[in-house]
Amino acid sequence: MFLVSKIIPSNASRQGTIKHCEQTLKRLRSEHLDCYLIHWPGSYPLEETIEALEELVAAGKTRAWGVSNFDEAELASALAIAGPGRIACNQVLYHLEERNIEHAVLPWCEENGVAVVGYTPYGQHRKYPPPGNAGALLAQIAERLAATPRQVALAFLTRRPDLFAIPKSTNPEHLKENAGGAKITLAEPDIAAIDRAFSVGRRRPGVPML
Repeated sequence: MFLVSKIIPSNASRQGTIKHCEQTLKRLRSEHLDCYLIHWPGSYPLEETIEALEELVAAGKTRAWGVSNFDEAELASALAIAGPGRIACNQVLYHLEERNIEHAVLPWCEENGVAVVGYTPYGQHRKYPPPGNAGALLAQIAERLAATPRQVALAFLTRRPDLFAIPKSTNPEHLKENAGGAKITLAEPDIAAIDRAFSVGRRRPGVPML
């Protein structure tokens, strides 16, 4: 288990960050978090929030800290304040039909040693794979690999060393299916086919959010 929580921007003052982390630990009945994230950039000075996060690390209340929904410029600002090796991850929207982070955010994170954690990796489809030819391609690859389309999607989204995905599920069978995605290795022709079917698209400023 890897325990992560977030501080929302309206609470992310220096004192507020520490206070809300301690409240979270109390609710979870845990002595520490593995990672504590800034949910998205807010109005409090980033220096203030990062100072609090570093204090929480020093106190052993969280083992690391990261950010969420930061674009490359915001990441650069955080790096300038914190220094290299301090930002554990950037949690962003990332699925086959939403790959905007691959233009700039992902390369920046890879260059600076920041893990990318993709949330909502199946998009907002109630059924998977998505309809159409692209979804049919996932099904074909899945059948050939004795896998499921979800597992193929996860394998693609985590194909690079610094990419992770966090599919939500409250269903034990889906949890097992998600975990099985880590066992799937896609061949280069399959990666190329998925890349063509689910285009990155034109670069848009910022990061997409739900």
